[in-house]
Amino acid sequence: MSLCTIARRLCLSKPSSGSRLSVVWGHLYSTEVASEKVVDLADRIAALPPEEIKQIAPALLFRLNREPPQVISGQGFSFGAQGGSGAGAGKAEEKKAEKTVFDVKLEKFDAAAKIKIIKEIRTFTDLGLKEAKEIVEKAPVILKQSLTKEEAEAIIGKIKAAGGVAVME
Repeated sequence: MSLCTIARRLCLSKPSSGSRLSVVWGHLYSTEVASEKVVDLADRIAALPPEEIKQIAPALLFRLNREPPQVISGQGFSFGAQGGSGAGAGKAEEKKAEKTVFDVKLEKFDAAAKIKIIKEIRTFTDLGLKEAKEIVEKAPVILKQSLTKEEAEAIIGKIKAAGGVAVME
């Protein structure tokens, strides 16, 4: 059971003697005795609505001139600042930039170069003449998937040389 869960349960339980939070302090820090000011402050914080409680940590960090803790994530769980678009957005952009698998898509082609493009498609696929022709006629269409960047660029270069327009996705 986490520290937050214990504190929440004790705060929601009916007070027996003294404030609810002093009971929490008594259980969590049995060797240390909190000052009355700290206990009163904690009681006032516990009485706030959840929306205002979420604002306490950022306001306190700002007041003390401290930076917020870095976001640490593991297996889909995020531990750290909630709703922070700063660090999370930066990591998402990094992941997009590190893309390693690409698809090659035939966007369009010159009608006069149709035969050349069909022949070129057959060189890097296992398709027969009929299947390659059908794919070219369906443009825009994905020609090949799961390629490295170098392979995709090589195929795009061949398509361009044959008279077509291909892009990497």
